[in-house]
Amino acid sequence: MATYDLETTTVGELLADPRARAIVDELAPGLTSHPMIGFAKGMPLATVLTMAGGRVDPATLDQLKARIAAL
Repeated sequence: MATYDLETTTVGELLADPRARAIVDELAPGLTSHPMIGFAKGMPLATVLTMAGGRVDPATLDQLKARIAAL
């Protein structure tokens, strides 16, 4: 079973894990330093990415899901 699931794991949980944060920084540059990220810490990452209005393409989202789930 995966440690993290982008549909249920909050942004705050992911950012607290240096391994997950590095993956997010690599695949979605600027997301973790965005001024509004503090408001999103209690939300699942999938929800935040959906709210980003398509700024993360489907292929990148698939990579994020796979790499985060593999942790």
